[in-house]
Amino acid sequence: MNYQGALDYLLEKLPMFQRTGKAAYKEGLENTYRLDEYFGHPHRKFKTIHVAGTNGKGSVCHMLASVLQASGYKTGLHTSPHLLDFRERMRINGKLMDEQLVVKFVEKHRDFFETLKPSFFEMSVFMSFDYFAHAGVDVAVVEVGMGGRLDSTNIILPEVSVITNIGLDHTEFLGDTLEKIAAEKAGIIKDTVPVVIGETNGATRPVFDAVARARNAPVWYAPENYRYEYSMLSTGNDQVINITNVVSGEKLQYSTDLLGLYQHKNLTTVRSAIDILNMKGFEIPESAIKQGLKEVKQSTGFRGRWDIYGYSPLVVCDTGHNAHGISEVIKQIRQTPWRKLHMVIGFVSDKDISSILTMLPLEAVYYFTRPSVPRGLDQGILAEMARAKGLKGDSYATVKDAVQSALSAATPNDMVFVGGSTFVVADYLSQEKK
Repeated sequence: MNYQGALDYLLEKLPMFQRTGKAAYKEGLENTYRLDEYFGHPHRKFKTIHVAGTNGKGSVCHMLASVLQASGYKTGLHTSPHLLDFRERMRINGKLMDEQLVVKFVEKHRDFFETLKPSFFEMSVFMSFDYFAHAGVDVAVVEVGMGGRLDSTNIILPEVSVITNIGLDHTEFLGDTLEKIAAEKAGIIKDTVPVVIGETNGATRPVFDAVARARNAPVWYAPENYRYEYSMLSTGNDQVINITNVVSGEKLQYSTDLLGLYQHKNLTTVRSAIDILNMKGFEIPESAIKQGLKEVKQSTGFRGRWDIYGYSPLVVCDTGHNAHGISEVIKQIRQTPWRKLHMVIGFVSDKDISSILTMLPLEAVYYFTRPSVPRGLDQGILAEMARAKGLKGDSYATVKDAVQSALSAATPNDMVFVGGSTFVVADYLSQEKK
């Protein structure tokens, strides 16, 4: 079996939520406990940080991993989904797992997988944990896949739990109100383990307070620790973010290669989590915080968050894929100079697309497309829905065709945005790679 054969086997035998949606979802932790027993509880062999939330958890995970690496820790990073390479889900110090280790893992455990029939995500979690344990990482940053309470990652006992924010997403599985979704995300809060909350509102804060109190877990609200002041672009095209320590009044300035304006929310969350880690015996100096934040992309391979791929015209992609995330993207588009806006968008069929469409700029020219996954919404259906909201444009069978048409129509002072779905961005990046 070669690497491609191993991937083909996993995709064929194990249902993958990102591709097929509800059919791949396995409720409950029965499989997780059986996998944990089978692999010998690998997550107990290294320290962990657990990150949940509707949006921002990927950015927070990569920022934390980069800072830990800069501090000298051998750092594992488990995230999902991947954009181009399955091995993006399990990195050590920013490096992808070797292809042959994936092959050996599949060959060694395929009989057990065929008996248990785990989901693709359940399998990938334990591939990460097993890999990290055998490699002897000092600490692993672990991103929740969906929700928290019943997520396969929720068997770990972390040094600190992080919940970035709560928005309406995956409502079919997590609940149709912010309170219900908050309760699912709060499921990662463990007895006596500190938890950092990035953003709250009147609906979600009482939920977090109640769960933390019941579990005797110290709760830190990031905005009460660090206050965002302002941000700007440096001459080196990094984003410079200025924050203030609310307690001490100390002014702090961080430069980062993550250009999304929304990253200031993630930064205050990360900074709060670092404070807790230092209180628990980690040695993360200010110099490492600055270095790690400055080179998140370089040190972890992070992609797809307000990534710029051209300047004449300006070409930007972003993986924001729900109303909460896309609202932040639209804010930044509004603050970006352009003569004409070209929007290449596509979605998966189980999102609240109607709500998202009402948020999009009416003055843009649209290129409706379909991401190349079975869940992808037909571009013709999307175009009809969008036109009913007053959006104008044509439909294209592939992301490649849509982007090429947008680039052909754009002038040097225009902007081309590619997004709507993680998988639209993945399709675009796969073409950029060639």
